[in-house]
Amino acid sequence: MNNHRNTWRVAVAGFHLESASFLPQISSLHDFEAATTRGSEVINAYAGTNTVPGGMLKVCQDKGLQTVPLVYAFLGALGPASDEAVTFYAQEMARTATEAQVDGVLLHLHGACWAPGFDDVERHMVDELRRVIGPATPIVVAFDYHGNIDHKTIERVDAAYAYRLSPHTDMGQTGERAALGLWRILDTGQRPALAIAKPGLIVPSIFSATALRPLSDILAQAGELESQAGGDLDISIMAGFSYADAHNTGFSVVAVSWQGQEAADAAAMKINNLIQQQKAQLYSPEPVMQVEQAVDMAMSAKPTPGKPVVLLEHADRINDSTYVLNALIDKTATRAYVPFLWDNKAAQKAHEVGAGNRITVSLGGWSSDRAGPRVEYDALILSTGTRSYRISGQMLRGQRVDLGMTALLQIGGVVVSVVSNFAFTVDEDVYTAFDLNIEDFDIVVLRSKTHFRQFFEPVASQILIVDTPDYGPADLTRIPYARLNTDTVYPHNAREGS
Repeated sequence: MNNHRNTWRVAVAGFHLESASFLPQISSLHDFEAATTRGSEVINAYAGTNTVPGGMLKVCQDKGLQTVPLVYAFLGALGPASDEAVTFYAQEMARTATEAQVDGVLLHLHGACWAPGFDDVERHMVDELRRVIGPATPIVVAFDYHGNIDHKTIERVDAAYAYRLSPHTDMGQTGERAALGLWRILDTGQRPALAIAKPGLIVPSIFSATALRPLSDILAQAGELESQAGGDLDISIMAGFSYADAHNTGFSVVAVSWQGQEAADAAAMKINNLIQQQKAQLYSPEPVMQVEQAVDMAMSAKPTPGKPVVLLEHADRINDSTYVLNALIDKTATRAYVPFLWDNKAAQKAHEVGAGNRITVSLGGWSSDRAGPRVEYDALILSTGTRSYRISGQMLRGQRVDLGMTALLQIGGVVVSVVSNFAFTVDEDVYTAFDLNIEDFDIVVLRSKTHFRQFFEPVASQILIVDTPDYGPADLTRIPYARLNTDTVYPHNAREGS
């Protein structure tokens, strides 16, 4: 390890994909490359943003570390990754870190990437890196709150941190925590103790929002433990991602302690036990509704300008489900908006026909056999063209989003923005990206799990959680897990009175 602080060279790299492993579409190397930056591009794209690499870069600058950006592949939330993509980026990160002769490595890994040929994608990434840089160079990882990890995932890293909030408004702070951890290792020569506990719980993503009780209470108790340790303890509670079929799917508690292994183990187990005691309440803290009931309730609500009724089609994984869209049209809803519906063929077709004309088009339903029926509708084309924007909300603030070819369509009283590239429907950007205003509509259909809450919860007149047959249901016992041993996790192992 280099003993001169102003010459420490720190690599920044990452590979990020949240995989709904039951979806048939596999993200190829080509797909990842379209969302990958390298070298100085990483700094140009992420410096000053509320992202994990943005936070890492900030600390490196503040502490006088020499940043060596390697490669950062960020593909958000889709289906599985191809084996080729996993192998390619693992080898690239390992090779470039070795060539750069760095003193430490900062990694951003999701934790719930899934690929057919790998038992644990993130473990493979770390193992490949460790194999070539050796045991002396510290590796610190920042994980997503929805990552599925276990002790084998992190057994070759020196410290691990995860987002504490969902919606993930603290992504930048998580990058900072990871970078400060690495800086402390370099500055003191001390390696912290690392512990992980698995409480045996999976929850639907819609109920992993950290403001919901009792989860918020458990997070507060973790914060109290950290305060008592006076800066020597960091606790990450990870809800896991239940729609990835992995052996380690589910909640994790990760503790990083500078007071020894016993302190790390004790902190992780204390929070682990709190989670185990409240499994049933954590699994289902709010009701869900069926499509017809929710749409009827939304349409009968008294309109309030600027305060829409949110129909949250939470089980949709790729923003292309048609259940709520079709119900709104069939029931002749008015002043309703369905943003960022993924259908590149429909967007391209509308663009060819041109704004101001009418088109017969079927929308959505491409991602899987459960994404809903494709129904043909007569639509007025309001506008078309390629669109991009920078995220205005707290989560990922400043990051550029490319929607590709788009079309704004009106079907009766329902307006649909059709996009060619997946994008989260979580911010006011769903309106402003198409020159619309929140006051233009009384109903908005969102495809999100928790992230929509950071903008829409304060402004919505109602939030109606809608369950549909997609591959993201609220009832996790409907998921045909093959890799996860369901005998070891709640709700599958629930007993009467548990």
